[in-house]
Amino acid sequence: MTPRIRRLGLSLLTASALTLAAACGGGGGGGGDSATEASANPGEKIKLTVDLFGDFGFKPLYEEYKKTHPNIEIVENVTQFNDHHSNLVKRLATNSGAGDVTAVEVGYISTFTAQPAKFTDLKQFGLDKRQADYLDWKWQQGLSKDGSQVLGLGTDVGGLAMCYRKDLFEKAGLPSDREEVAALWPTWDEYIATGKKFAAANVAGAKFVDSPGEIFRAMVNQAPVGLYDAQDQIIVDSNPDVKEAWDLSNQLTQEGLTAKLAAFSPPWNTGFAKGSFATIICPAWMTGFIQEQAKDASGKWDIAAVPGGSGNSGGSHLMVPKQSEHPKEAAELIGFLTSKENQAKVFKEEGTFPSIPALYDDPEIQNFTKPFFGDAPIGKIYSDAAKALKPQHLGPKEADVRVAIGNGLGRVEQGKQTPDEAWAQVLEDVKKIK
Repeated sequence: MTPRIRRLGLSLLTASALTLAAACGGGGGGGGDSATEASANPGEKIKLTVDLFGDFGFKPLYEEYKKTHPNIEIVENVTQFNDHHSNLVKRLATNSGAGDVTAVEVGYISTFTAQPAKFTDLKQFGLDKRQADYLDWKWQQGLSKDGSQVLGLGTDVGGLAMCYRKDLFEKAGLPSDREEVAALWPTWDEYIATGKKFAAANVAGAKFVDSPGEIFRAMVNQAPVGLYDAQDQIIVDSNPDVKEAWDLSNQLTQEGLTAKLAAFSPPWNTGFAKGSFATIICPAWMTGFIQEQAKDASGKWDIAAVPGGSGNSGGSHLMVPKQSEHPKEAAELIGFLTSKENQAKVFKEEGTFPSIPALYDDPEIQNFTKPFFGDAPIGKIYSDAAKALKPQHLGPKEADVRVAIGNGLGRVEQGKQTPDEAWAQVLEDVKKIK
């Protein structure tokens, strides 16, 4: 079964650690100048390819769509996260092989919106009318750099929380009620202090956290400014919030609080079932992944507020490469998949949180709970996180910078370098990113 990993953001561990299970390879619509032509015959059979990097929960929506569009055949191609985005770069460069609809994760969105000539302006098919639906910052992420073209519509946002194992907390003598747990760690320093208490209890087979990479990303995402400034200059070496996140993340390693499980690797997947770690950074999409990987742990997991109170990790847009032979039909499909009603459906089935704020106060979302997580009020938790979220400017090579930092954190965790040595190499590696 394909892992239900969606909009996960680029892991801050090595690229090879991102081992999302793959289905078939990517690639769909042809190339050429026919991209601007609509189908001449409304009844003509049309095949649309949708390129994704994991299970977005769209399959039931495709079947629903085909009931009112019987001439449309939809083929979904799913590849690994890194492969998906690197393949898209190559297919845009050669003007061949890209799907009619392609997903782009938030870490890469600036890379592709900087190439407006390679994508269809969805405005020409009326999708600019959807602007009022969206969080303003989410809408802006999908525009061309000059703001004149609508290149992608958002699927979801990754508002942050912290998932934790109630049973492991109880074994460690810590409170397990979600409100009491949130009170343990209003700050990241207090999160680490809680981790030390957990470690002191010597719970068999369990560490406090999976690895430092996602912790680093969460901390940086909470800062007013992240890896880039508003002028698209990389500021890793001068932003004190980045260095603070680096130091605190490495403190987790040095205190022996991490399970040393690279995010999205097979051992990490197994770690959910084994109960190898007690806490994990938990954007909304992660809830579906935990539920799949830890099928026998229903009622053992719960969800509390994240240290710092809010933040975002992940989120995607759907775009139409210019080479698509059916841009009109592809745009219509995007409009359907990202509708208010369908974002709500996907959230309830798959856990990905909507990017349409009108849903946040909808009782259907506010009152949504999941028995697997002890009937945690998931809708309210992630609505509150989304409302508190302060968006960050993302640079054109955001993903590459994150990989460089993640590799450095990995070297420290593996005992190959000290934090200072790894930081010096990170700064050198980041300088090479243009």
